[in-house]
Amino acid sequence: MSSAPLRSPALRPLRMKKDESLLGKLGGTLARKKKAKEVSDLQEEGKNAINLPMCPAPVEVHPEDSLLEENEERTVIDPTSRDDPRFKELVKVLIDWINDVLVEERIIVKQLEEDLYDGQVLQKLLEKLADCKLNVAEVTQSEIGQKQKLQTVLEAVQELLRPHSRPLQWTVDSIHGKNLVAILHLLVALAMHFRAPIHLPEHVSVQVVVVRKREGLLHSSHVTEELTTTTEMMMGRFERDAFDTLFDHAPDKLSVVKKSLITFVNKHLNKLNLEVTELETQFADGVYLVLLMGLLEDYFVPLHNFYLTPDSFDQKVHNVSFAFELMLDGGLKKPKARPEDVVNLDLKSTLRVLYNLFTKYKHLE
Repeated sequence: MSSAPLRSPALRPLRMKKDESLLGKLGGTLARKKKAKEVSDLQEEGKNAINLPMCPAPVEVHPEDSLLEENEERTVIDPTSRDDPRFKELVKVLIDWINDVLVEERIIVKQLEEDLYDGQVLQKLLEKLADCKLNVAEVTQSEIGQKQKLQTVLEAVQELLRPHSRPLQWTVDSIHGKNLVAILHLLVALAMHFRAPIHLPEHVSVQVVVVRKREGLLHSSHVTEELTTTTEMMMGRFERDAFDTLFDHAPDKLSVVKKSLITFVNKHLNKLNLEVTELETQFADGVYLVLLMGLLEDYFVPLHNFYLTPDSFDQKVHNVSFAFELMLDGGLKKPKARPEDVVNLDLKSTLRVLYNLFTKYKHLE
């Protein structure tokens, strides 16, 4: 949806050979007067540099002929990684999430690097997620204006993530340069921070070619970028609480906590002749959570608002999400757990939800 960044006037590129290498493209646009043999030699050296990452061959390119500034680097995802099913799933999930969040803005993202680089979509996304308004120009066509907008947006993101003191894996230049790895790191961080109702594929890594210009020479190397780990670890990047400590350092006390919570929920669910024995499984479809909220707040929940016998993942997520809405209506803070984690039988997430209820309603008869 975004327009291409403004480019400075460039010389008309020469017609390259069919097997033109990636490094050759990054090397810059050669002048018309360059001999064909020189171009061919450059392409061959570039191919060798990428194909032999253990001993990269520097490519001699005069700084005036290169798009890379001195000490500047470019990162490009290896084609084999782009074809990986898990990588494709990650990209698709994030695109669908953005489009769902921005549906009222009538914004449709089709390609992350082409639609997010100028900051326009990122601005709208952050404003929607954080319920804020950024002081930026609505439309910016110049490169300077786009980078200024990106700077404002990324500073706001950094302010949100700062309490978690994790090094940021993106910059204004990398986002504006359409670095897909940096864009994915940013989106994954936002999705985790704002508890996006999505399920990110776990253990997604990509091989990337990093090309850096030093002393007028291009050097390439291959590195592995980890985009996602496990859901639990990714959530842990941003916050840890008493339940993390409990699971990691005092598992012997876990049974005591579970017993207390089971006693609490049964005290109320017994009024409907219901009984819980397994916290992680019996709350996973959201039905007991919805009924429990009605009992705790002393109202009847209309049956048409939730699925009494859910038979799909989406229906269970709907139930848990609806229960979370009832909690917010009851004055509770937004649950730290995601509905998807509760449905996926994540015990720690379920305990967090129930403990919040216990804290507020433990004195009710």
